[in-house]
Amino acid sequence: MCSSDLVSSGVGARACPLPGGTGCRGGGTDEPMRDALILLTLWLTLFTQSSQFLIVAPILPRIGEQLRVDEAYLGLLVTGYAIGTAVFAILAGPISDHVGRRTILRIGSVAMAGVLVLHGWASSYASLLLLRCLAGASSGILAGAAVAYVGDVVPYERRGTAMGVVMSAMAFGQILGIPAGSVLADLWGFQAAFISFGVIMGIASVLTMTALPLAHVRRGHTLGLREAIGSYAALLARRDVQAVAAAGALMMLSVSSYIVYQPIWLEEHFDASPNEVASLFLVGGLANALVGPIAGRLSDRIGRKGLVVFGSVTLAVLMILTPLIPSFVLLYVLFFSVMGTVALRISPYNALLTAMVEQERRGTLMSLSMASSQVGFALGAAVAGWTYVKLGYTGNAIAAGLGALAVGAILAAWVGEPGAPQALRRDDAAA
Repeated sequence: MCSSDLVSSGVGARACPLPGGTGCRGGGTDEPMRDALILLTLWLTLFTQSSQFLIVAPILPRIGEQLRVDEAYLGLLVTGYAIGTAVFAILAGPISDHVGRRTILRIGSVAMAGVLVLHGWASSYASLLLLRCLAGASSGILAGAAVAYVGDVVPYERRGTAMGVVMSAMAFGQILGIPAGSVLADLWGFQAAFISFGVIMGIASVLTMTALPLAHVRRGHTLGLREAIGSYAALLARRDVQAVAAAGALMMLSVSSYIVYQPIWLEEHFDASPNEVASLFLVGGLANALVGPIAGRLSDRIGRKGLVVFGSVTLAVLMILTPLIPSFVLLYVLFFSVMGTVALRISPYNALLTAMVEQERRGTLMSLSMASSQVGFALGAAVAGWTYVKLGYTGNAIAAGLGALAVGAILAAWVGEPGAPQALRRDDAAA
């Protein structure tokens, strides 16, 4: 299915058509290139956002050497980033429901581009920690709005496929971003990797200014602290929302426990070189790129929840087995399986989230999910340092596996398989 089929069938509400009057539900579009640019803009934004985030773990040893930081404190760079993301995701969610995702995407992409370029002046642990917190803040503005934008412009029955296309950006962050960033960090210092991603995000910010139509704006509602708190309170009163918030936190706690200290373990246990570590992440990215779009399309046919639960249980087993792998060569096979299983969950999970609420509260829910996920990631990264020092990587892998297993149990018990929200069904019928 081409990008035009995915986007033009759902872009915009009737009050918010594409420029030139095309793109309303049921109206189609005369410009497939415009629809391709929409997906490209979202893809490039998430590619850069994920690359600058994913690159931290592989180059942690370089950062420690360059700034002379004890390895037990390196995980705080990830924790600070995650806290910044969580706080600003909470703030950005209701704002995106009020002013539209496009505005939020523009602000977030410009902010992240500037912060990443400023990493070039990070000459101490304290300055780098501050910049990672600021990068996390801009990520909190961006990520929830990007996923919610897909929910705004693509009908539910095709949303898994579209989400697979957009979320494949994360896979290419592993395939292209991590190896390129690792090489730059090895040649010219860790700052070079972040500066390069800042330049790419600058290009993405230009695209948000020129290629994205105004997909949704909440008219006739005031925006204030009381309204924002009320919106979050209403969502959190629902058991299924409580469940996905907990699942999101555990999902990312599991990932951070598994990933953050893995490069250090690989260098210490297998005497792996930086290039070998980068190649392992490259293999994982290939798995992500292959499985992600397939999982999205499959979830459109058989449902989202079952895939996420199955993926979580399978991932738990693979994570716990990791420290038992006897050779670095066999790790390629296992890591391919791990990242493929991670990809099996991502697109279906995000598509499921976008269908749990009506369009007017989608940004709030996605930001709540992003915030809870980052709290989990921050906690996992903070604890991972202590766990690694005290128990070794086996402790990290067991914690990661138990977290993944808990995700499957929570979703199986308390989250249903949604159809298209009633509000969207009425919009489609009216169209």
